[in-house]
Amino acid sequence: MKVTTYDLEEISDEQLVIAMIVARYKGKNVYVRYKDRTTFEIPGGHRELNETIEECAKRELMEETGAIKFILKPLFILGVDREGIEDYGQVYSAEIEEFSTKLEYEMEEVVFLDDEPEENTYPAIQSAIKNRLSKKEL
Repeated sequence: MKVTTYDLEEISDEQLVIAMIVARYKGKNVYVRYKDRTTFEIPGGHRELNETIEECAKRELMEETGAIKFILKPLFILGVDREGIEDYGQVYSAEIEEFSTKLEYEMEEVVFLDDEPEENTYPAIQSAIKNRLSKKEL
């Protein structure tokens, strides 16, 4: 797997199939854990039919973290090449201000960390995002 980052305008909107959200709450990084996993990841998911990529990011953030009040900002595009086929996702930042009182959908846990989790579901993707962010984005 090869992971590449692109500026926002480098990849057309029609090619974006996933949204990923680098979320923070009260100065901490927000990670989620699915019910059937032991590893953590940033919130995100696949774009639904007739949904904008921003609508996807908002929906996924709400579904996976329970966030109900937040500020969302587009950052860059991430390309993931598996066996010669590259899929693209838009990476956003989110500053979460408020959560609902319970988790729904497929999530088991939301954690707030100073750094990254020890066990990351997608280490290559998380590393590429971290490297890009360390350059200037947030």
